[in-house]
Amino acid sequence: MGTHRRRHRRWRGRADAGPGRAAAHVSADPGLAPEGAVGDGLGGDAAWARQARDNLAHVDVRLARRYGPRVTIERLLALRARAVDELLRAAWARCIPAGAPLALFAVGGYGRGELFPRSDIDLLVLAEPQAQRALEGELSRFCALVWDVGLPVGHAVRSADECTVAAAGDQTILTALIESRPLVADAAAQAALAAAVSPQRVWPPREFFEAKRAELQVRHQRFGDTSDNLEPNIKDGPGGLRDLHTLGWMALRAFGVHGLDAVVGLGQLGPDEAAALARERRALGRLRFGLHLVAGRPEERLRFDYQKALAHLLGHADDAHSLGVEKMMQGFYRSAAIVRRISDRLLQRFEETFEGEAEPESLDPDFVLLRGYLAASASYWPEGDLREVLALFTTWAAHPRVRGLHSRTARALAEALPQLPPYTHAGPAARARFMALLRGPRAVESLTRMARLGVLGQYLPAFAKVSGRMQFDLFHAYTVDQHTLMVLRNLSGFASGQADERFSIAHGVWPRLRKPELLLLAGLFHDIAKGRGGDHSELGAVDAREFCASHGLSEADTGLVAWLVEQHLRMSTTAQKQDISDPDVVHAFARLVGDRDRLDYLYLLTCADIAGTSPELWNAWKDRLLADLYLATRRVLREGLEVPVDAEARDAETRASVHALLRERGFDDAVIERQFAQMPAEGFLRFRPEQLAWQASSLVQVQPGDTRVAVRRISGGDGDDGQGVALEVFVHSPDRDGLFAAIVATLDRHGYGVHQARVLMGPNDTVFDTFEVLPADRFASGDPAQLQAELCDALAGALDQVRAPRRVVPRQLRHFRFTPRAEFNLSADGRRSLFSLVCPDRPGLLADVAQALRACRLRVHDARIATFGERAEDLFQITDEHDHPLDEAAQQALRAELRARLDPDTSPAGSPR
Repeated sequence: MGTHRRRHRRWRGRADAGPGRAAAHVSADPGLAPEGAVGDGLGGDAAWARQARDNLAHVDVRLARRYGPRVTIERLLALRARAVDELLRAAWARCIPAGAPLALFAVGGYGRGELFPRSDIDLLVLAEPQAQRALEGELSRFCALVWDVGLPVGHAVRSADECTVAAAGDQTILTALIESRPLVADAAAQAALAAAVSPQRVWPPREFFEAKRAELQVRHQRFGDTSDNLEPNIKDGPGGLRDLHTLGWMALRAFGVHGLDAVVGLGQLGPDEAAALARERRALGRLRFGLHLVAGRPEERLRFDYQKALAHLLGHADDAHSLGVEKMMQGFYRSAAIVRRISDRLLQRFEETFEGEAEPESLDPDFVLLRGYLAASASYWPEGDLREVLALFTTWAAHPRVRGLHSRTARALAEALPQLPPYTHAGPAARARFMALLRGPRAVESLTRMARLGVLGQYLPAFAKVSGRMQFDLFHAYTVDQHTLMVLRNLSGFASGQADERFSIAHGVWPRLRKPELLLLAGLFHDIAKGRGGDHSELGAVDAREFCASHGLSEADTGLVAWLVEQHLRMSTTAQKQDISDPDVVHAFARLVGDRDRLDYLYLLTCADIAGTSPELWNAWKDRLLADLYLATRRVLREGLEVPVDAEARDAETRASVHALLRERGFDDAVIERQFAQMPAEGFLRFRPEQLAWQASSLVQVQPGDTRVAVRRISGGDGDDGQGVALEVFVHSPDRDGLFAAIVATLDRHGYGVHQARVLMGPNDTVFDTFEVLPADRFASGDPAQLQAELCDALAGALDQVRAPRRVVPRQLRHFRFTPRAEFNLSADGRRSLFSLVCPDRPGLLADVAQALRACRLRVHDARIATFGERAEDLFQITDEHDHPLDEAAQQALRAELRARLDPDTSPAGSPR
């Protein structure tokens, strides 16, 4: 009987073991003593299990009361393991005859002598096949008993030889067994198990190291190779507890030592490095223990559901600049960064143990290659000299074949960090070297390396302050420092010369930059003042100006960088919140920009910033929107800001362009002029010529009273790149009450999100509705023909029957609720009301807003739909049913209708926005 199972999950060889062994024998703790004994043999198994369950619950309550920001986490983990040890020994004594040829071992994380509140309890019963068969009934009773207590036990029943076979076939089983701890086992059983999984029989140290290193790399990739996620996994994510466990397993297999402290004596780890790992292990362990408490289950992800409660439990309070939850998360991200930094060094030293040192290959007078790793030639490098540190990154950038930084040099760098001066105290030579890095090859790679190794934060203290800083929302998917590096990476992509279909014109704009390093500086500083209070753009501009001036940049270059930092949000807000088809809007933006040079820099920074904020944020629609604003502004700047907007000239120019396009499609002049007469005059001022030509050609066969729907793809590929496919929807119809709401509900029902809508009135009470939409699933292909058919079917029937389905609000959105805010203003020409709505986003929001507008008998003329994480910011141009701006009574009526529909406790959920 190789594996015994009854009323339990089969132990799958997963290991929760790690570096260091918590004390297996913890002195008795009077504060945790259970109120009754277990194992006295009195009463039936059911009564025994109830008593044991109550006793363990008592222990858990007392441990939870002790938990807090200054708790000694190792003691809590060991005390819980001890309580479970006693219970299992008592259950074993109750079920298994004394002297039976069986042994019970704790394995996995439990075998290490530490047990989190909701962690699995992995056991091994060691017995020869004959004993397994003879005592099958007793083992079944034992398993049933501990499961009745409520312990999440997974176990395996194996002989020593079966352990060897299982471990040989799966290194994760070996990992669980190498830190086994005897619960009921004599010396002979312990020796038999040790021999069964010894390196002489299975997984020699080098093979084990290589397998574990590969496993670590695959696991990191599963999390995007970053710990800086909104809901990080503190156990398995990069820089989490599992990384520390992995180092411990490697040390145990390679050197036979328990715990990373023992590795110090072997010369593989410095005392300072060991102390740092121990400190971060305690911090991560404290987070994981508390997470199990607030979640009430074995949760390893710091989900939004638990972050605030855990921060409160750990004593993190809100202040004027940061939420308590943001402080807690910043602590986690910094811990994970330190773990990754030191573990990289230790992995390299383990590798050297197996492969040996190689002959150095000289790169220049100061640096050599050792087995492909960059190392300083001097024994006492860098002796606090910032110039030497910057020279390291210069050499690294000049030699792409370098595998990484040699562990010896990396440790020397870490030890030297506190002595390195910030740029304000650095000499001219060091500052010049930094600027040379920015102007040299692979500048962004150099900045990224400097950030990861702590050098950038030392040189630029403001960057250190935002390292690991998160914002508790759904809009910013990364910490501020990681977002900054993402932005720089995007800028580097523009410079590569390789076209990226996510950005339609960015690669063509990059070569126009006079000094690309100025854009990199703007990217570095654009968010550096986050969390200080006040406008981070203005504060960051001050920092940028001081930095540039101290590095010898000219006043013009300094001014450009500071201006880019101060205005880095302006192009995005203009494109998404204003009507960029309005010449006045474009002229106002052009006046702000001032010249084509600044426009080029600002456009590229805006694209990189949006795309580096969240994988969900950049899409084909935003790409097209920003490109349109860029091209329109460039034209204004080329013609001159002093040239006034001439609506008649623009109308005539557009009509001529559309006429030419329609002639190319085979239409004669008479048909073209007839189509022009049936289209809204305002359209020739608001739409591009190719849009108007598409609309006109789709209406050639339309008869009075007909409804016509056309859908086309306007940008994006097939969705495989994750950017999404943008579609344009055109609806021509006789004016009908509820048409806008019906279209929005239909789009909603079929999983399309509306990003822009425009409603124009044509001759003879006809409506020209245009929508730019994206599939809610950014990987969807977006089939224009299918959507066109679905819209035709919906609009052919009674519009009152068109409703969006009700669906559950996503989990993440439930944690970001605030009171909706509605504001009203007059449009510039005084003909319409501008209705601004800011509220929590949720599925079906736009459909509900459209229904509210319909219920108040209001007309929608234009809509700009923007979502920033959990926050929706939508702007509508509306009038009453007589095409007049809303009076006070109409505004109050709409507010009341929206309150009824959008209240988070009463409003219905719909399909994707």
